[in-house]
Amino acid sequence: MPSVIRVVLAEDEVLLREGLAGVLTRFGFAVDAAVGSAPELLDAVRAHRPDLLVTDIRMPPQHRDDGLRAAVTLRAERPDLAVVVLSQHVQSGYAAALLDSGDGNRVGYLLKDRVADVAEFAGTLRRVAAGGTAVDPDVVRHLLRRPRDPLAALSPREREVLGLVAEGHSNTAIASRLHVTEAAIGKHVGNILAKLGLPPDEDTNRRVLAVLAYLRAEG
Repeated sequence: MPSVIRVVLAEDEVLLREGLAGVLTRFGFAVDAAVGSAPELLDAVRAHRPDLLVTDIRMPPQHRDDGLRAAVTLRAERPDLAVVVLSQHVQSGYAAALLDSGDGNRVGYLLKDRVADVAEFAGTLRRVAAGGTAVDPDVVRHLLRRPRDPLAALSPREREVLGLVAEGHSNTAIASRLHVTEAAIGKHVGNILAKLGLPPDEDTNRRVLAVLAYLRAEG
């Protein structure tokens, strides 16, 4: 990861866009461009070739999923482009579309409320830029509460571990949070993957993608 992360920011609300740009600058990011529509987003990323794109999902001109579709287009052109999308509401389909883009790494899906903790937000952006995956905890909880529950075979502890894995936490971090050994978490993860019929994989991002792909397929 470069010492200074170069960012293109896309948000149609002027005050929020300026606020986000100020936050990113304050935490050491270099904001190459801050734009207000999906076409401008495409042009800015192609012109500046940033390390990271931060975009709202709903953008002009159609005010639907223009920002997301632009991000997915750009990821097809540059699989190494880190992308974090922001949403007002939990919409798991959007997370699925983003996670399917590029090589599956360097992606994040956050609710806008999460930006309120600016230090945590900046840390998440750095983690994604470094190759990580970050799915908002509320999105994970939404997936886990679905009526047709594909995770019925999991124990309560395995569900808890799965939620933390999907948020992008490492086994070490999960062990610390749950006050158990890292070996115990490794065993839980192995059991989760086995119960879901997924091959074991030590790479956290791949596990997140596999779990979300399973949830989408069974939903």
